[in-house]
Amino acid sequence: MREIIDVVRSFEGALVVVPDRGSGLPELAWGDAFFYYAPDGVMPQRSQPYGTIVTKNYPDDERSRLDDPHRFRVNIHVGRDRAAEIARADADPAATDAFAPHPVYGATGWVSVVNPAATTAELVVSLLRDAHEAARARSSRRSGDA
Repeated sequence: MREIIDVVRSFEGALVVVPDRGSGLPELAWGDAFFYYAPDGVMPQRSQPYGTIVTKNYPDDERSRLDDPHRFRVNIHVGRDRAAEIARADADPAATDAFAPHPVYGATGWVSVVNPAATTAELVVSLLRDAHEAARARSSRRSGDA
């Protein structure tokens, strides 16, 4: 998990938010990580993260069994078409080191991997980089820089 966070922090304009007790963010999110394109270092109020790492089950999102020890899930917005190429619709969201549609947001183009390792780590980083670039491009269009 730390390695992935460090890689994302190296992306130009990346903001990694890891909520904790003093962050003012909900306790449920403490210890998780949220990835944004935010070159000003301020968490965007009008856009969702392009990627996350979650370390526990959330309400209505228990199928990845994240409350089991030593499990975390990387979630990446890749778009519907790319998600269909990467993850089989019937993939087990609890399988480790394997892509699956996000258990809740899969239909909107999110994929997930529990405990990425040798099989998925390189593609996870590549997809996070692509998602970061897509977020950068959206930000540029919104600001009129494109």
